[in-house]
Amino acid sequence: MSILNDISSWLQQGRAPKVKACVQQALDEGIPAGDILEQGLLDGMNIIGQKFKNNEVFVPEVLIAARAMTKGIELLRPYLVADGVEEKGTVVIGTVKGDLHDIGKNLVRMMMEGKGLKVIDLGVDVPVDKFLDAARENNAQIIACSALLTTTMGEMRSVVEALEASEMKGKVKIMIGGAPITQAFCDQIGADKFTADAASAAEAALAICTAAE
Repeated sequence: MSILNDISSWLQQGRAPKVKACVQQALDEGIPAGDILEQGLLDGMNIIGQKFKNNEVFVPEVLIAARAMTKGIELLRPYLVADGVEEKGTVVIGTVKGDLHDIGKNLVRMMMEGKGLKVIDLGVDVPVDKFLDAARENNAQIIACSALLTTTMGEMRSVVEALEASEMKGKVKIMIGGAPITQAFCDQIGADKFTADAASAAEAALAICTAAE
């Protein structure tokens, strides 16, 4: 359907007004909101994610495309709710306590939203109990922790230990990421998943949420 291709194409170029206009046009033509989301917006964002992974586009292009996607989704949201289109899962994300870096986290959030996941962004300098409270309140499948400083990596271990000691043990997975983080560190602290880049993080999160259904 050409209008859905147009949405995907304008989104990849980060042209928010064009994306919005095409989403409205698709709605006016009676195309189901779920199709517009999947075959238009998410399709475009997936292509950007893949290009980002292959170093064909960079952070600014991803941010502009994500902004265009957000504008399209704002327009679609009431229709998605009316059609009963459910989000594919819920992720609580934040940068751990003591760390104020958020570019990587924001990129991961946008990529996850681009996979149709609902993302609760707690921001930066997030204490352990705030991660757990948010996961509990939002019935999340994943807690995603980001750190850029080696000095704050220990906070991730605290999140893992707190989750282990809670009633959510075994129900919520912990994903970690950030420049100093490695697979070895992930194994060492007992976190569930480490990914090296935002696009992989989004794919892994979607896989975890779909497996949890």
